[in-house]
Amino acid sequence: MVPSAPLSSRVTELLDALRTEYDSLNQEASNMRLFKDEYEQRISNQISEIQAVQQNLYELERAHHKIKQQYEEEILRLRRELEARGGPPVPPGPFLQQPAGLGGPQGQPPMAMGQPHSAGMPPGPGGMYGGMPPASAAHGGPNGSAMAPGQGPMGGEPHPGAYMGPPGSYGPGGSVPMNAHGQPVTPQQQGAGMGKERKPSLVTPQQAQQAQQQQQQQQQGAGMGSRQTPTQQARNMSMVPSKGVVASSQLADMDPDSVPASMKHEGADWFVIFNLKIPRSLNIENVHTLDHTSVVCCVKFSNDGKYLATGCNRTTQIWNVATGKKECFLADENAPKNGDLYIRAVCFSPDGKYLVTGAEDKQIRIWDVQKRSIKHVLSGHEQDIYSLDFSPDGSMILSGSGDRTVRLWNLETGKEVYKFTIDDMGPKDAGVTSVAFSPNGKLVAAASLDKMIRLWDVTTATPLQRIDGHKDSVYAVAFSPDGQSLLSGSLDKTLRIWDLGRYGPNGRPGEMVTCRSTLVGHKDFVLSVAYSPDGNWIVSGSKDRGVQFWDPRTSQTQCMLQGHKNSVISVALSPTQTFFATGSGDCRARIWSYENRPAPM
Repeated sequence: MVPSAPLSSRVTELLDALRTEYDSLNQEASNMRLFKDEYEQRISNQISEIQAVQQNLYELERAHHKIKQQYEEEILRLRRELEARGGPPVPPGPFLQQPAGLGGPQGQPPMAMGQPHSAGMPPGPGGMYGGMPPASAAHGGPNGSAMAPGQGPMGGEPHPGAYMGPPGSYGPGGSVPMNAHGQPVTPQQQGAGMGKERKPSLVTPQQAQQAQQQQQQQQQGAGMGSRQTPTQQARNMSMVPSKGVVASSQLADMDPDSVPASMKHEGADWFVIFNLKIPRSLNIENVHTLDHTSVVCCVKFSNDGKYLATGCNRTTQIWNVATGKKECFLADENAPKNGDLYIRAVCFSPDGKYLVTGAEDKQIRIWDVQKRSIKHVLSGHEQDIYSLDFSPDGSMILSGSGDRTVRLWNLETGKEVYKFTIDDMGPKDAGVTSVAFSPNGKLVAAASLDKMIRLWDVTTATPLQRIDGHKDSVYAVAFSPDGQSLLSGSLDKTLRIWDLGRYGPNGRPGEMVTCRSTLVGHKDFVLSVAYSPDGNWIVSGSKDRGVQFWDPRTSQTQCMLQGHKNSVISVALSPTQTFFATGSGDCRARIWSYENRPAPM
């Protein structure tokens, strides 16, 4: 018989060995799980890095494609200029080889040519507009503080609406890059980051189709107003809802060479393209080209249509519209001699006896045109003067400034009558960029950098409504001749037509201001807008160097004019004749004719 004790001991040893081996295997399994988790994390991180690199490559391809297109357009422009001077004919492009495999993420095509880029405003002279000169350092931004180049007035991210004139700031215009001395930058400087610009695009039909699809996507939200918090809604009960028709124009994308001869018109250094989708009803011709020694910041016709005033550095000129000759040269000899002093706004009195000018020195000067002397100097604004208008009866002067005020002045006494202050500011500076009297003289409209348009009652100086709808700073406003509508132009590249509702001459008490239509077609900031005297046409000038004619009844664009080498800062229409004028950062003002074209038989 085998003793029982040794057997029990052997079983115990085996169990201990099994337990030890199990613990060892369990520990090894735990370690393997840790290794597995670690390797999975590493693989995930590497996949993320690869995706980031891939995305960066796509973005670099897009940037390369955009730069290549800019060189293509510049080469084409130079070759055309050479051909116009008797050189060899322009061969078909492209002039640069297309890299293979260029495309966006997920196989998408590259961005359409001619799409504006957001990086790097052209370093032309500073100021509120492109190509417009910088204000003195003492002026700074709308809030009175000096701003670094490319920095908004409230700090933080750069914003195109904030460029009100600090030294060296990059305004929203100025398609021709300039250095600090006012000279064009060299290709080497451009390669170093200076002078980035977007030339007018000449695109293929495929690229135009891509651009149209992208623009249609952008327009889906064009009729939507800015969202507000309940607190803001309670504070602004009169905020206007933004609705209406969105009308799109693709004229800026079209290649002039592909347009039928009957739908275009060319001059020596300008051309007009007409909308192929509607009958052509206008003829446009260049009448006079008025050369200046500096940027032309503003243009304005006299009420009789005989004269045109232009404002530039330190001087205001008055030109004879019929002959194109300079009639008068106005300069304040008592103004400080150091630095620039750009005239940002001009306006004739209704009787033509006086010309009012607003400048960077915060002063408004009332000139007696016949005597060529100053009647009054109006002081009170704390920042640059950007806009002026006369009341219909000629007794009052309206001014708008970067100091967030609109002021009403008595012409005869030179005294301030009212000060309309913007005290309902949002997160952005509300410097005033444009002002206008309604045709009956009862309303005042003011556009500002905070994307708003404000209405005041002239008689009581009380605010009526704050109109919200644009997605960026509003740079221009104008009343329709019948006073029923208000037109606005913005850095969001659109124009808007607003029905004034109860504030119009025929409005009923319950009617609100509403957006009737949004006009989309400019490729860059809209800097100036105007109505024709009969109300049949709207004219807009843009940083894209183009001028467009719109029909306010149908919201369709009739034509697009390219006649300047820099931003079109100001547009004005003659009150009595079918003339319009443009002022630009290319140091030129031009007078054009627009006449109705007889319908084809």
